Amino acid sequence: MPLLRDTALADAFDRGSGRYDRLVSLNPGYHAQLRRSARRLGLPDGGAGRRVLDLGCGTGASTAALAAAFPAAEIVGVDASAGMLERARAKRWPSRVRFVHAPAEELRRAGVHGPFDAVLAAYLFRNLTDPDTVLRTVRGLLVPGGRLAVHEYALGGRRADRLMWDAVCRGVILPLGTATGDRTLYRHLWRSVAEFDTVPAFGARLGRAGFEDVRVLPLPGWQTGITHTFVGRRAAGETDGAR
Repeated sequence: MPLLRDTALADAFDRGSGRYDRLVSLNPGYHAQLRRSARRLGLPDGGAGRRVLDLGCGTGASTAALAAAFPAAEIVGVDASAGMLERARAKRWPSRVRFVHAPAEELRRAGVHGPFDAVLAAYLFRNLTDPDTVLRTVRGLLVPGGRLAVHEYALGGRRADRLMWDAVCRGVILPLGTATGDRTLYRHLWRSVAEFDTVPAFGARLGRAGFEDVRVLPLPGWQTGITHTFVGRRAAGETDGAR
């Protein structure tokens, strides 16, 4: 079965949205690791006077991580799944947080315009049909010197990392997906990670998209070697009209 993409993937997330928060709560450190990746954007003064884009915000877990890390920033959460966004919007948020329903490829059409001081994309890029185009779009939305943090399942490249991921999927993720009726979505999760870039490959992809000072930062716990934060910066002297 091919990987889910575009509308098919959004539909699968729509169907699974009601159970999503409960399932991810079973993942040790899930929310703490999102907060760690959010803090790695490094905005000063609690984000006062800054705008942050949460690209692929899902049910709002990454949005909450940004709101905790930068309590004074304006945050725009975007997701392609109407069902996931419905769950996100149902939660309590300060007025500085808003949500937009749009695929990552159609931000401008949905009225999402820069400049943003920082962008967080959690568990997004391995699900995109054309990640390179979206990376270039994100770079154009950032202020000169603005940062992108990608929080993503990307295997470190060691055989042990792949074996660990396969074991967790066979022993935990797929059985949970089957029990909840979401096996297709969680089988996609397994395969999307296995078939996505390794850490060196995605770091190189960021560089090709024009990001500077690309760093790959590990995350602790059982996901060491499986989940990473990639941080890159738009060149400080770069300007264009992509707003």
